[in-house]
Amino acid sequence: MPKAELHLHLDGSLRVETALELARTRAVQAPTTPEGMRGALVAPMPCRDQAELLRAFDLPIALMQDGEALERITTELVRTKAAENVRYVEIRWGPLLHVRRGLALEDGIDAVVRGAEAGARATGTVVRLIATALRSHDPADNVRLAEAAARFRDRGLTGWDLAGPEEAHPDPLLHGRAFEAARAGGLRITVHAGEWGGTAQVRRALGVGPERIAHGAAAIEDPSLVEELRSRAICLDLCPTSNVQAGIVASLADHPLARLHRAGVPVTLSTDDTTVSDLSLTDEYGRALSEIGLTLPELWAIDRRALDVAFADEATLAPLREEFDGWAATIPEVATGAR
Repeated sequence: MPKAELHLHLDGSLRVETALELARTRAVQAPTTPEGMRGALVAPMPCRDQAELLRAFDLPIALMQDGEALERITTELVRTKAAENVRYVEIRWGPLLHVRRGLALEDGIDAVVRGAEAGARATGTVVRLIATALRSHDPADNVRLAEAAARFRDRGLTGWDLAGPEEAHPDPLLHGRAFEAARAGGLRITVHAGEWGGTAQVRRALGVGPERIAHGAAAIEDPSLVEELRSRAICLDLCPTSNVQAGIVASLADHPLARLHRAGVPVTLSTDDTTVSDLSLTDEYGRALSEIGLTLPELWAIDRRALDVAFADEATLAPLREEFDGWAATIPEVATGAR
């Protein structure tokens, strides 16, 4: 199946062998064996809460403090995704997390852009990037980030996101000026919500005017919110395994992916983090069928919908839609009733 993935974090998707090499060559204190490094990079399943899950990103971020590392990791992630026939991928990362050792903000963004461009050339996978601001960062710094990110829009950086510790910083409107700067620069808006605080946090996220919400599964608990998401066509970019890992839902069988889809809420399906969650997109698709209870036509409809809400222009998306639809036409189980 050709796949599209819209919710994927760069710093949560670092290859173990690359982490070992970077730790050695950058003099970062870290495990020195593949088994030890894997144990450091993969978060517990489940974590106690979002805060414990976020701690799994500390080591990757420490290893990603120069342009060479950022470029390499981005290219490798595109190659990893292409190997399972991900034909379109949006990769998000927090550029302000990678300036601790003196890397200039725009140089760091340029490195990730170069890595995405190299991965796309090597694989044919279409890549778009989303700059992620952190809730815990100074709002003025996030304005500066939005302005810098917008300068790379013509090189595939097309989205703007807000993520980070939701319980400690629940109100995204504290960063309203950054959202305004991103929108003025032509970036399309998504926001993380509902990893803590349930439906109230998903509702609060609507205040920044997003096209898409990262996570937001708790919306299923409020029928009026479900109807608002449906009527406004606001897409939820869902990551079921990661949600179980973060303690948002008790199990995959309890995840509301299927219920939200059947209620008419636009949803997409992604991994969140290939390494932190120890997960491929193919794995997540399989679990959606076997444990969440989607049918194959439903899974295909969710996959295909990603190309209708992606942060890319029509000239880029039209041939991908044609490719995806051509595949579906050859599969009797999905050729009828899939959309």
